[in-house]
Amino acid sequence: MLIAWLIALTLSIRSRDAAQRAREAQSVLSRIEVQVQEMHSLEWLAIASQEITPEGEAELRSSRRKLLITTASLRQQTQEVTGDPIGPAVSGFIHAADRQLLLIQSGNFEAARRLDFEEISQRFDMLQHQLHKASDAEARAEELAAASSRSELAVAVLLATVSVFILFLRFYRQKQVLLAGQVSLQRSEERFRALTEKSADLVFITDSTGVVNYVSPSIQTALAIGGEVFSGRSLADFVPSGDIPKFRCALGVDEGENETVELRFQHADGRWLYFECVVRNLLKMENIKGLVLNAREITERKKAEEQLLFNASHDQLTGLPNRVFFLNRLQTVVDRIQRGKQPMAAVLFVDVDDLKMVNDCMGHAAGDDLIVEVGNRLKACMRRDGSVARMGGDEFTVLLEDVTDPSDAIRVAHRIHSELSNPFLLVGQEVCKGVSIGIALASQEASAENMVQKADMAMYRAKSKGKGRTELFDAAMHEHVMGQLQLELRLGRALQNRELELYYQPIITIRTGRIEGFEALLRWKPVDSGPVSPGVFIPVAERSGLIVPIGSWVLTTGCLEAASWHRRYPGEQPFYVSLNVSAKQFSHPAFIGQVSEALENSGIPPECVRIELTESVAMNDAPGTVQTMSQLRALGVKLSIDDFGTGYSSLSYLRRFPVDTLKIDQSFVSAMQDKPENGAIVSTIVTLGQNLRLQVVAEGVETLGQLKTLRSFGCDAAQGYFFSKPVPSDAIKTLVDLNEQRATGAGA
Repeated sequence: MLIAWLIALTLSIRSRDAAQRAREAQSVLSRIEVQVQEMHSLEWLAIASQEITPEGEAELRSSRRKLLITTASLRQQTQEVTGDPIGPAVSGFIHAADRQLLLIQSGNFEAARRLDFEEISQRFDMLQHQLHKASDAEARAEELAAASSRSELAVAVLLATVSVFILFLRFYRQKQVLLAGQVSLQRSEERFRALTEKSADLVFITDSTGVVNYVSPSIQTALAIGGEVFSGRSLADFVPSGDIPKFRCALGVDEGENETVELRFQHADGRWLYFECVVRNLLKMENIKGLVLNAREITERKKAEEQLLFNASHDQLTGLPNRVFFLNRLQTVVDRIQRGKQPMAAVLFVDVDDLKMVNDCMGHAAGDDLIVEVGNRLKACMRRDGSVARMGGDEFTVLLEDVTDPSDAIRVAHRIHSELSNPFLLVGQEVCKGVSIGIALASQEASAENMVQKADMAMYRAKSKGKGRTELFDAAMHEHVMGQLQLELRLGRALQNRELELYYQPIITIRTGRIEGFEALLRWKPVDSGPVSPGVFIPVAERSGLIVPIGSWVLTTGCLEAASWHRRYPGEQPFYVSLNVSAKQFSHPAFIGQVSEALENSGIPPECVRIELTESVAMNDAPGTVQTMSQLRALGVKLSIDDFGTGYSSLSYLRRFPVDTLKIDQSFVSAMQDKPENGAIVSTIVTLGQNLRLQVVAEGVETLGQLKTLRSFGCDAAQGYFFSKPVPSDAIKTLVDLNEQRATGAGA
């Protein structure tokens, strides 16, 4: 109709120039009409197929550009006569079409369809209205020019022809759009079929309730089951009952959204396989109309995840729960107790006694076998009243939740001792090993860590009392342990604060009554308290390892002070210093170097230094002891066996030890007169020393009667309170002078 009105307007112009302009305007308006229809058809085709190809987008942009050029050309032809009534309408239409194109490109086809209905159609009507107005103006001009009836007839014919052409063109465009939609739908179906049939993943299509409408052929490969088994049945029938709730939840996925869920399907051989399913809601898609489940098998990944989780919470050697797992479990029990949901619980801390001996003698593989077997026996001891974990090394813990009285935990401990009393078979040999057990009971204030700590304290108390026994934690034990820890901290600062000091007790030659040497004895006088007994702090130093640096200080200080005696008393027989050495210090790799350095720094003759070892230390590692003693003898240092008679010495080893002195323990000396058997022991040791050509020194001499008895046995030397208490180094001069006076007076 627009073209018809434009043609009528053109024919109404009588003049030749006007007719020419009308013809040109007619041509331009025709192009506008065609281009507008083309743009609208291209966008409508994209909306209908819900897809726009790069070629279609390029064609749409080309049509837009041509429309703008044509509109500009029309503006130049008509602005002199009628102004520009069509340009704004065309601009509005193009602007709306551009917004529709953006929606199509973003995939929002529904919004593009609404925009076509709500705005673009209105823009198109507005454009028609403007063309009508332009035609009216031209018609009035035609009336003024009094066009002839022949021209009007020609115009009518032309109007009819153009109208038929426009209708044909519109019909043709609509047919093309319909064909394009059918082709797009067919291609989409073919693409979906190709993807599902060639994919290794399982693809299910179900309705909104989960009833299967389609399953991909890969079901045969994945589960060894035919697809017909699933057809028409709910997918919930094929997953375990535990997976059904999350499957039902996934079916409620929103339109156009995805939901991921893990499901298990049973293989034909009975195995349950894990699948990760992505659920898509395509209920409104024409060629799908269902929920699409794309399932990929993840069984191996799940196994790896479960193994990693197990490894993180269990001990690799025994397979028992580890420390982290045990503490988490224990904290759960403690929380229940604190909420009043459970009356009581107990923790047993179990430590294998002397595992190091097995490792050293039979190898670490045998030690590992022992740990595994101990874990197995501990599990066998548990009924429904406990769970076992390995804390590390040779330490295990047992959690008893069903406890109403401390005696319940003690009974379990007795059961463990009984079970572990049976020999273990290691590398073909039977080995007997016991355990030390500490028990701690849960309280309202305790945490999991605190309970384990208390049980650990009780276990160490059991070890200190002889091993192979059970101790129940109490408050006094906690106070003792905390006191030991505080003492250890203070002792660690004692060296730098110069709180340590050496006292010296003289060693007297029984035959002459003269001092021949001094035994150095360690004393500790903290600046913030009174003196601490060696019987208290020496075990702490041994246990904490502080005995090594403290022992090094004793070596250096003792040698330096002994060197000062030599300068003060340059006699024919210089005094020697006797220095006690602990087991840890003696076995330390740096010990020989420390002795050598002390000799070099002090300048004291090596033969004036005696290293004292207890009998038990000397026999602890006899081959290693012989080697270290030989190195000391190579330096020129003399060696003494202290507390002789209280250990388990072997005469064969005693003959091999390069020692110079045996020191009789004071427990035998003090009871010589009360118990004849003790006198016999002392006499035997003196005789043994004489036969082995060793000097014998009696310790703890306190009475004249003891001294006379020792003299009658032929003992070489003695020390004790009868002669002098230990004195500080600045009292040595007075002690030596007094002894010299007594010896001289006795000789006179």
